[in-house]
Amino acid sequence: MRILFLNYEYPPLGGGAANATRYLLEAWANQEDIHIDLVCASPGKRSVERLSPGITIHRLDIGKRGSMHYQSQADLLRYSRAALDYSRELLPARSYDGCLAFFGIPCGVVASRLRLPYIVSLRGSDVPFYNPRFRWLDRLVFQRLSRRVWARAEAVVANSEGLRELALRSACHQAIQVIPNGVDVQRFVPARMSAEETGLRLLCVSRLIPRKGIADLLHSLARLDSRVSLDIAGGGAQEQELRALSASLGLDGRVRFLGIVPHDELPSHYRAADLFVLPSHNEGMSNTVLEALASGLPVLLTPTGGTAELLEPGVNGCLIQPGNPASIAAAVSQYLEQPELLAAQGAASRAKAEQFSWDAVAQAYAGLMSERFAR
Repeated sequence: MRILFLNYEYPPLGGGAANATRYLLEAWANQEDIHIDLVCASPGKRSVERLSPGITIHRLDIGKRGSMHYQSQADLLRYSRAALDYSRELLPARSYDGCLAFFGIPCGVVASRLRLPYIVSLRGSDVPFYNPRFRWLDRLVFQRLSRRVWARAEAVVANSEGLRELALRSACHQAIQVIPNGVDVQRFVPARMSAEETGLRLLCVSRLIPRKGIADLLHSLARLDSRVSLDIAGGGAQEQELRALSASLGLDGRVRFLGIVPHDELPSHYRAADLFVLPSHNEGMSNTVLEALASGLPVLLTPTGGTAELLEPGVNGCLIQPGNPASIAAAVSQYLEQPELLAAQGAASRAKAEQFSWDAVAQAYAGLMSERFAR
């Protein structure tokens, strides 16, 4: 099976979808019956590299500027043009069975113009009304465009039940199945139990953009005992604003902005934490939450996206309300008052994570592609 894979994100560009793509390619790398060309954006010049004999990564120069973890509308437009032209160059020399497009917009749009059967994998911001910054474009353009792209696809996949339900609001008759994200349970493992500490270290791994609710988390910390500290791993357009907010709230010494942490270094940060908090206003199925679960951390999550699949309130963490610092503070306070919850809920998180694996996710996508692209 020979597949053209479109995703503008691939490490070091992008976030969760980039890492998901990397894990899928690694899972497929040793399968002799799968040959894949990934067409993605480059942080610099155009390049081609081999991940394995059957997997090639084609990085396109889109004149990328600014944050590696944030793609502007101009970036997406430049990638779309470049990916369409480049993919058309690949077609005569390859006999593709089909195309897998991560993100309905822009990659599904590109796929729909290549005269190949294609599958769309919905990741989050590509679903109408998921991202507030696209509100008017969703109403005027993207909702109608998404319906057309999805309707022409051989299959449409969402990475969580919550994202599927949001997509169905725009296309109520569209068939959409769920293939969740996975997690590397060998790389992300719980820390060994250490001597009991009197404080709590919170961890948030996230892009620093308004949708992630990091300002709410800082405001909640200002309500909490000084024994509670916070590490924030990630970068983004809101970083300087958040640093200034932290200082204005008198949180110097309690908050550490770690910046963009290389993915291979993240496991040690999870193991150093007591609790994981992601106060997103909207979310798909977060890779970072899965990593936190695998690392044996209780998780504090808002009821968005894939939360229902990953969180059992009172078993492996707590629900918090989006935009509500008091809700976050109250949840964290439970663990100060009942520290024994950390070990019990952390063990439940690890058990939950072991239900997910990238090998299983890769097998699900391979099975779907084999079924829908059969000649």
